[in-house]
Amino acid sequence: MTNTTHRAPSPIIQTKDLELWFPQRGGVFGRVQSHNKAVNGISLDIFKGETLGLVGESGSGKSTLGKAILNLHRPTGGSVFYKGRTINTLSDREMRPLRQHLQIVFQDPMESMNPRMAVGAILEEPFIIHGIGTAKERQQYVYQLLDRVGLNKRAAEKYPHEFSGGQRQRIGIARAIALEPEFIVCDEAVSALDVSVQAQVLNLLLDLQEEMDLTLLFISHDIAVVRHMSDRIAVMYQGKIVETGDADDVCNNPAHSYSQKLLSAVPPEIAIV
Repeated sequence: MTNTTHRAPSPIIQTKDLELWFPQRGGVFGRVQSHNKAVNGISLDIFKGETLGLVGESGSGKSTLGKAILNLHRPTGGSVFYKGRTINTLSDREMRPLRQHLQIVFQDPMESMNPRMAVGAILEEPFIIHGIGTAKERQQYVYQLLDRVGLNKRAAEKYPHEFSGGQRQRIGIARAIALEPEFIVCDEAVSALDVSVQAQVLNLLLDLQEEMDLTLLFISHDIAVVRHMSDRIAVMYQGKIVETGDADDVCNNPAHSYSQKLLSAVPPEIAIV
């Protein structure tokens, strides 16, 4: 008889009891008086090729969680695993080879750009850091990246301040995908953009995800946008995950009172489909 047992897929990213507490100091001697528990015991699985939407109001800890997963903020406790390997204890030097696989798109793309560098140099930098290609080859890589995100190769000669917000976010996405990563944190990646530009950038992310088989953690305070992008949704409140489930289930039948509150705040003219 043939053994037909199927194993559940292993998560590409996993957190177990993850904590990130920030000390709150006060008094004459600046002693620690309490802690801001921005991330407070979170366990999550994120599977290859999916988009997990992380939604919560400002201050809920969702952006801090995204950065803690990438080891940009050092967790206070718990563990982060990438393909089963613990990464939150790695040094910056040990993390460097993994950075090409684990990337982030910031809310403000200027966060990841040197304003004194031309866009071509900004996009070439990851290839230089990881020793990829000759100067001529890297120039072609830059042109290809710009084309993939819908920008003309002449953009390589300009500086970040010469672009609109939507164009800068496309450049930020180009930088994030430069080294063909597997996992990208999108941290409020469209919240600063006009609605029409938001739609263009969201569609770009969806196209790139399909083309590159990307796994996304999509962070936003806007549950309508999260629903549009996500396979599953995790709802975050005061440093904790209060509900996780299929995107349709969470939006149509929210189990937690905070999820219900988020959904009730969506203007009636905005359909959650």
